Amino acid sequence: MSRASDRAYEQIREMIISGELASGDALGEEALAERCGVSRTPVRDALRRLEAEMLVRRTETQRSFVADWSLDDIEDVFDLRAILEARAARRAAVRMTDPALQSLRACNAAIARAIAKSPPDIDAFLEGNREFHAAILAVAASPRLATLLNSLIEQPVVWRTAHQYGQDELRRSHGEHEELLAAFTRRDGDWAESVMASHIRRAFHAYADAHRGLSPIDTVTRTKGVRKA
Repeated sequence: MSRASDRAYEQIREMIISGELASGDALGEEALAERCGVSRTPVRDALRRLEAEMLVRRTETQRSFVADWSLDDIEDVFDLRAILEARAARRAAVRMTDPALQSLRACNAAIARAIAKSPPDIDAFLEGNREFHAAILAVAASPRLATLLNSLIEQPVVWRTAHQYGQDELRRSHGEHEELLAAFTRRDGDWAESVMASHIRRAFHAYADAHRGLSPIDTVTRTKGVRKA
């Protein structure tokens, strides 16, 4: 691939991931070439790569659009993430080093600072969350897991999920990270695996509730576990 193709790929991908280009948006080669400062050929190459990553769909008439995701598609992504990230957490727990643990703690402290702002700094939360999960994957030391997870984690739905979170849900996400840190401190793979699986499943339900127009999890669950009508 040429440098121009790589540049077009990175720029278009970022526009999709960030939501600047929304699901269903048409992706005209000429307009994208102008925005990326390249010719149409690198844009065409970039769109093929993004189609392979399921970020772009191509119609029978060869027109390209930002991929639409049904709730079933989204649940599949989160199911796979729960399986793979839980496995990564188990591996990381038994391979954890003190320096890696310190880095994870510093990362979660940065997340706490982002949440404490008024309003919460969602971009900083997202960056800290990405770094936290990436650090766990690095300690897990499994190239295969990393390859599989990277294609799932960097989907637009992951970015958009955090934007559905209220203050309570942001705090809960941070608290689940704290529980992961407790499991890592004790090198307990079973515990780490269980916490990570539930962490990812809760993230799915936060997205699904927003999709269905329901109230956030933390605002509908109150004392004694009774759900309000």
